[in-house]
Amino acid sequence: MIVRDELIRILADGAPHTGPELAAALGITRSAVWKQVHRLADLGLVVAPRTGRGYRLAQPLELLDRAAILAALPPDVRDCCEMLEVVMCTGSTSTDLLAAPAPREGCWRALLAEYQGHGRGRRGRVWRSPFGSGLCLSLAWVYPSAPRELPALSLAAGIAVRRALAAAGAPTLALKWPNDIVHAGAKLAGVLVDVDGDSRGPLRVVVGVGLNLTVPAGLAQSVAADGGLPPAGLDEALAGRPVQRNTLAAGLLGTLVHVLHEFADTGFTVLADEWRRHDYLCGRPVTITGNGPPQAGIAQGIAADGALLVDGPAGLAAVFSGDVTVRGGE
Repeated sequence: MIVRDELIRILADGAPHTGPELAAALGITRSAVWKQVHRLADLGLVVAPRTGRGYRLAQPLELLDRAAILAALPPDVRDCCEMLEVVMCTGSTSTDLLAAPAPREGCWRALLAEYQGHGRGRRGRVWRSPFGSGLCLSLAWVYPSAPRELPALSLAAGIAVRRALAAAGAPTLALKWPNDIVHAGAKLAGVLVDVDGDSRGPLRVVVGVGLNLTVPAGLAQSVAADGGLPPAGLDEALAGRPVQRNTLAAGLLGTLVHVLHEFADTGFTVLADEWRRHDYLCGRPVTITGNGPPQAGIAQGIAADGALLVDGPAGLAAVFSGDVTVRGGE
């Protein structure tokens, strides 16, 4: 893996690199270079061989850099950082954090990966993101006891992600209950919250965020096969304006930490109005599945505790979990 990671670092500039150059830099044979280059396709990286000029990535990469992310964090967030780690590849950043020691109260730990082999979505779905095409990160936080409206924490985390993306230049994004960030009817990012511990405390939460910066060819088809919303990239929401991945990662981490603090003090109630202003589902005909027979009705926003309100044949009902689709295919 060390050879593979170093190969990616060399190719990240998008310039052509010859076989002999790569062999010398990596300390392997040219035949081994060829094998390593072709294995990069397993990570979703597209390498364009150029006859007589060597190998180059189809698109250059801004690799994640721990020092750059730390430097871009707000000072108060950086001061309470207990661990910030960046890895090339892992199974799942959230799974890794759950297996690691919990942070001290008032501190946070975060793990970012260029590629996840087993990124997790809700209800067992897989989060797919080719190497370096988005952000895959998880942040661990400890509450001394369960905060009010704990089930709404995923909605609060969604608000944090939306705030960070708005600050990056994408203010028109919507929030789809319970944990998606949507651009023009397509999924730009998702949030998954894991809770570990006793409600009497201490309680560790791990907030996982998957964000598409670009949507490479083929990703939309694989997502559609899972039955989820079609994917969107932040590049679409920004209309092609450039974004620096390390700066964006710092913005996401900083906003998540601030919202986790806020949630501890006030619960979800004071955040609910912000969600309502950006509610993607409100007023749309929806179907909820995953909890018994499908429920159909018109989404009527959210309750103060984060439950989805649906006006159906039996009247107004509060929905606390399930998969929500908009009738008509959205």
